[in-house]
Amino acid sequence: MLQRIRDSLQAQKWFAYTILGVLALVFAAWGVYGLVDFGMGAVTYAAKVEDETISMDEARNAWLREQNAWQQRFRREMTPEEQKSLQEQTLEAQVRDVLLTAHARELGYRVTDAKLAEAIRNLPAFQVDGRYSPDVAKAVLAQVGMSVPAFEVEMRREMLRTQLQNAIGNSDFLTSRELERLRALANEEREVRYLILPAEKYAGAQVEDEAVKAYYEQHRDEFLTPESVHLQYGELRLQQLAAQAPIAESDLRKEYERTKDQYVEPEKRRARHILVATEAGKDDAALLKEAEELAARAQKGEDFAALAREHSDDTGSAAQGGDLGWAERSYFVAPFSDALFSMSPGEIRGPVKTEFGYHIIKLEEVQPGRTRSFEEARAEIESRLRQDWAIERLGDVHEQLERKIGEPGADFDALVQEFGLQAGEVAEFLRGGGGAPLGSDPELQDLVFSSEVLDERRIGGPLALGEDRLIIVKVLEHRERAPKPLEQVRDQIVAAIRKERGTAAALEQAEAARERLESGTPFETVAKDLGVDAAPARFVGRGDPSLPAQIRETVFEAPKPNGERPIVRAFALDEGGAALVALTGVRVPETPENPQVAAFQAQQWLFSHGVGDVAAYVEELRRTARVKKNPQAFQ
Repeated sequence: MLQRIRDSLQAQKWFAYTILGVLALVFAAWGVYGLVDFGMGAVTYAAKVEDETISMDEARNAWLREQNAWQQRFRREMTPEEQKSLQEQTLEAQVRDVLLTAHARELGYRVTDAKLAEAIRNLPAFQVDGRYSPDVAKAVLAQVGMSVPAFEVEMRREMLRTQLQNAIGNSDFLTSRELERLRALANEEREVRYLILPAEKYAGAQVEDEAVKAYYEQHRDEFLTPESVHLQYGELRLQQLAAQAPIAESDLRKEYERTKDQYVEPEKRRARHILVATEAGKDDAALLKEAEELAARAQKGEDFAALAREHSDDTGSAAQGGDLGWAERSYFVAPFSDALFSMSPGEIRGPVKTEFGYHIIKLEEVQPGRTRSFEEARAEIESRLRQDWAIERLGDVHEQLERKIGEPGADFDALVQEFGLQAGEVAEFLRGGGGAPLGSDPELQDLVFSSEVLDERRIGGPLALGEDRLIIVKVLEHRERAPKPLEQVRDQIVAAIRKERGTAAALEQAEAARERLESGTPFETVAKDLGVDAAPARFVGRGDPSLPAQIRETVFEAPKPNGERPIVRAFALDEGGAALVALTGVRVPETPENPQVAAFQAQQWLFSHGVGDVAAYVEELRRTARVKKNPQAFQ
């Protein structure tokens, strides 16, 4: 559901987070059980920000989201240091949101009820066939245990912050001198020569058993089996419900009469045209004369399609002999459509003046307007009614399941039977990886590995997967992470040790070679002594894909060479081995300026400046704010 919203939202100029940010918070951070009650003692806040507080619940539920996202990305457990760092980042982000919201209010920014309602109505997740549905909105929010009023509060806050962010970003500008400098930097090329010393060349022939065992002990956390469960699931699909919808013939006919306007097909016409386009600096009388001459030739019987191919300025239709295909009246600008829809088949008319120039038009065929009959529309109507019924029914089942699962002694098999769910099992459902046929949806993983489902062995759900599935789950067996046997990971460890040793030795050789280059030894001599090939020096741009990314970044981070001696760098490569790079020249090639490219670049740079300004603004708010964090917020 969240991905659909993300894909559908149109990008705004500065910060396209108004709605998506709120939904990311609601749908991901708050989890499948809504706000969890983590009882505390005397300290009930995670942070105090000026006169406002961030509750323990808010902080810890945000942490649940970040924790799951981290595991999805790295597919392993966090180290204590990583956990502490991410928790601090999570709470700090909430602090800054509170500061920005409060400051926006102080400056007089407001979100009216009308603007809020409009934004909510425009959310694709709350729509059916492009129209807002209160029932769908309620059902979607119910999936995360959230009410519509609570959602409106969060959305209003995010819209308020966005108003201030947009105001800061939109106030930014770049001078012509700044644009010239940025353009020069973007187009800059650097002359570079490099060589790579592969780790394998220096790794050595053998890795001792003692080294393998030591590495295994030092990196045990990297060789653990993933946490997993054996689970049962019951699912209800929208398609399954739609097939059960009690739709009578009378319902179909009633709906047809109610929506008959939707089945009106307007008249369509197929035409050809020849365009004599308006050109800056060209006399209108000359254009008209040219069009009149072409019209006369067509009227005398010359092949209209051949005339269009040779003389029409409409690049979209000239190659097709001016053929415009079948089109409704509304497709064309008024003067053109008025002429076309008053013509008879075979008639040639023109010149007709529009904002694009002069047109000579030939009408080929007419397809009269008509209203589709009930029989023609029947399948479409039935499909829509079944879909509408199924959506409503799915929402009802969701509410009923939620209520029954919360009752003492809820029985999984009984629920499957009562609601007609399709039952199944997943023998190995992995934390961070999921399992077929349920997939790896983050919300599903939050549900399966929650304390309620995992430790208390409660039935989990109901949870909507996508837009057409409702799921409940029950864990049958929980398997904790456990170390893999040494023999199972020996080859992996040997490869890692060889990479480490080879990289260290390669870097040592690269450093020694760097000193030789800096003392004046030719690059060819150094490369020959190292026993590797080195391509000739060449100029490369900042985005040149032919150069390894890490080498390219090093080249453009280095200072410009200041004389005859090159700038030399030796460094280890992320994938293993080492690189030796010599930077020998810098240039900005003179290339013809493309106005469209230049305008696009200027917009990008202005956007980057705006983002930086907003970040600096928030940073200053944070620097001067009174903030007190609870060190036990995530305990």
